[in-house]
Amino acid sequence: MDRREFLEATSVVAGGALLGRLPRLGAADPPMIGIQSGAVSFVDEGTEKVLDVFQASAVNTIFLATFTYGRGIGGRQVPGQPLPDHGKQEYDTATFRGGNFATPHPQYYRNTSIKPEKAPDHGSYDAVADVLPAAHRRGMKVICWFEDVIAADVPGFDSAREVVHSGPPSTFACARNPNTRNFWLGLVEDYLRSYDVDGLMWGSERQGPLGSVLVANHGGPGAGGRVACFCQYCVAAARADGINVDRAREGYTQLTAWSSRLRPGGGGQATASDARKPVDGAFVTFWRLLVKYPEILAWERLWNDALCDTYRDMYRLSHEIAPSKGIGWHVWHNNSFSPFYRAEQDYAEFSKYSDFLKVVMYNLCGGERLAQYVRNVNRSLFADLSPEQVLAFTYDVQQYHDQPLEKLAALGLGRDYVLRETRRAVAGVAPTVKIWPGIDIDIPTAADSKKTQPDDVYLAVKAAFEGGAHGVLLSRKYSEMRLDNLRAAGRAVREVVDSKR
Repeated sequence: MDRREFLEATSVVAGGALLGRLPRLGAADPPMIGIQSGAVSFVDEGTEKVLDVFQASAVNTIFLATFTYGRGIGGRQVPGQPLPDHGKQEYDTATFRGGNFATPHPQYYRNTSIKPEKAPDHGSYDAVADVLPAAHRRGMKVICWFEDVIAADVPGFDSAREVVHSGPPSTFACARNPNTRNFWLGLVEDYLRSYDVDGLMWGSERQGPLGSVLVANHGGPGAGGRVACFCQYCVAAARADGINVDRAREGYTQLTAWSSRLRPGGGGQATASDARKPVDGAFVTFWRLLVKYPEILAWERLWNDALCDTYRDMYRLSHEIAPSKGIGWHVWHNNSFSPFYRAEQDYAEFSKYSDFLKVVMYNLCGGERLAQYVRNVNRSLFADLSPEQVLAFTYDVQQYHDQPLEKLAALGLGRDYVLRETRRAVAGVAPTVKIWPGIDIDIPTAADSKKTQPDDVYLAVKAAFEGGAHGVLLSRKYSEMRLDNLRAAGRAVREVVDSKR
């Protein structure tokens, strides 16, 4: 990058410090250009050096991974994936633990059983205390980015754990359990009162019991996952809502039996799999169960209500403490694949308790993930169809169209997917809510699946702004990204900013 490009990039960053709550990107409003980064990058490479890299790519907001036990946003490159061209050239398989990468203050966690464990990965290092002042000196913002991933061996987790009706023991905390809710509220209060951060983003990549039976998460083995939650708090909420708990249990027993009978076959398979299908087919039998046991859907709604109540409580508390600072949510990639999950992600409802939404639009790894979704749901609800028919149906109801199934993983999804999903999100929210699409930069995929190239990033960023985005969030984490791909995002941003002048 020459001096002119560097100065243009840093002018975008400086302008980012002036971002307020303006709803749309206009000539005077610089876009939010964010990047997700974990503590390990600042420890490995040095804070000032990392910030230099970010500024050179027009980044003006750091989404700092402050709480996670997962490798999706924490730690170095995922073991087995190629190391990027920066940072320590080694994996941290033996040293990654996770937890709170800031300093937890015990007074904010008095009402939860879950211990606010300080991440031991980097000793006493406090990522917020280190990165925040350095970023502010450069006119950059810092948003605490934390997610619904807690290690099951954290002290006090068992008192918050989901109770399953069927399937393996849950590794998640129940969103309705007060120990869980108070833990997330404790993090909100701790980050906003203990540090002068510029906002918060929280994400939950989970689905309710119905979705878990119909289709596993992307990359999973197939349908038939855990059915939860039937803890005392969920049972009490159901009874207060007039839901027959025994009927809900019986309905999910029948539903999981239906799912188990269908696996591991699918439409278009050999006769042996057809023999496993109910006499009236997979879909008709599924619908018959819903008619017979409306409690199945009622329990799904109950689960989703608990998650939405968590969003509402976090939004309320954050605005009580720091009304001028925003809080928003990471919207899981399953939103692009499953129409059942998408139906529960109501942007109009989100608008009531959101300042922004980071809607995941990872188009490059999206091909692999969509193909996996199609094959998973083809083993359950759509076992009457061929995989190709399932994909065609998914494209039609999700309102974007791309590669055929046999090419999806290798080619990924194109810029049109990003454009359409951005337009849909912008049209769905209230004018006061910002849409910041999550842009894929080197998110890990299988060896024979799509790998990121600079032009891919450039086109995706341009498509997001063409769709009306108020900014973009480069994802999943800097410790995976190659520098040429990151620079391509900066090139696209500078062109967008220049076009507004």
